[in-house]
Amino acid sequence: MAALWRGCGRLLARRPAAAQALTAGALMGAGDVIAQQLVERRGLQGHHGIRTMKMMAIGFCFVGPVVGGWYKILDQLIPGATKVVAVKKMVLDQGGFAPCFLGCFLAITGAMNGLSVEENWSKIQQRKRQQSIHHPAPALHVLGCRPAPGGVRTPG
Repeated sequence: MAALWRGCGRLLARRPAAAQALTAGALMGAGDVIAQQLVERRGLQGHHGIRTMKMMAIGFCFVGPVVGGWYKILDQLIPGATKVVAVKKMVLDQGGFAPCFLGCFLAITGAMNGLSVEENWSKIQQRKRQQSIHHPAPALHVLGCRPAPGGVRTPG
């Protein structure tokens, strides 16, 4: 396990974009397995492997590169590591990036699942209405997160 951890550290130092893409893909794949097995209770026989592979592909090709690139841009726009800087980054992230990212993520996911453009747009509009301005995530970011050094962040 220690060798695996060291290898991940070397990959992150040498090729941060590749490490972020691999991390995002692996985490999205693991999240889908957890969703299917623990939440949906599909069992091994009912597991949709293709769905898990699609989620991993979205993580490798979209989430990892986009979120990793966003963190670089955010660090350039608002340099520093104080609590005030963290709050500024969180506001910009949650107010600007997150809505755009979520729309793109939902569109990509819908397209990969065979939805037509009209069905996809309808689903995105439905999700948009479900989102509430009182969502607790931004407050939790401020309360529980200290800025992590750029080299050790993982997307997600």
